[in-house]
Amino acid sequence: MKKAAVPHPVKDVGVVGAGRMGTPIIGHLARKGFATRACDANTDRERVVKELGAQWAVSAESLAGECDAILVCVGFDREVQELLAEGGPLRRAKPGTIVAILSTIHPKTIQKLAKECGSADLRVVDSTVCRGGEAADKGTLLSFVGGSAEVVERLTPVLRAYSSDVVHTGGVGTAQVAKAVNNLILWACLVADHEGLALARHYGADIEALRKALLISSCANGPLEKWGTQTMAWAEDDMAIVAEMAAEVGIALPQAGVNREICRALKPRRYKLDLYGR
Repeated sequence: MKKAAVPHPVKDVGVVGAGRMGTPIIGHLARKGFATRACDANTDRERVVKELGAQWAVSAESLAGECDAILVCVGFDREVQELLAEGGPLRRAKPGTIVAILSTIHPKTIQKLAKECGSADLRVVDSTVCRGGEAADKGTLLSFVGGSAEVVERLTPVLRAYSSDVVHTGGVGTAQVAKAVNNLILWACLVADHEGLALARHYGADIEALRKALLISSCANGPLEKWGTQTMAWAEDDMAIVAEMAAEVGIALPQAGVNREICRALKPRRYKLDLYGR
């Protein structure tokens, strides 16, 4: 009986999207020795990509056939679907290519695309990232990855180029679930931090001394540790995905619903404790 071919290690990596997260990821991949190609709709990113040691591709289609793995770092569900739709640019990737979706989108979108792309022998997985831009710069992101054990094993060396922690969450789509849960709790903590510190400010407490003390208390949380640096760039989109997921399975998440409304109003006034609640 003929043995099945053993997939070769991933050496050539493509990155679609050279924005806030994609750019440092490109740099880490190039520095770790991966032959890295990148593209972005904004052609002004070409100079930055080349300075990081990666090759610039004029389009997603042009890099698709040259890579063993492709990381998708675009902003929205629609963009991911367009890249992988029938006739889309990434459908032209070589058979066996791993396409990892880092974008935060609905888990059912990933599952649908993975099924559709299976006929083209593409391995679509989700590989969401946590800890934000600073961790991306340092190469200390947390990567959740959802897919088969075989594909995850092949992809893991790529993920470790920019992640200090890699967690296999289960089948395709589960990394999106993990990211949604992370975001739900993240925004809840940020809102609670504002409410607690605003109350303390109005009673004359030393806010920075209190913040440091709270970090060694039972209410320690990530947003409190990084107080003053969270941009809330995707808060509304994150919470919209959480709301849609909850509605689909028929469960109520009342705190998440309230936090979504608070985050919408809080974003332009974040960290301005004297304005909170007024």
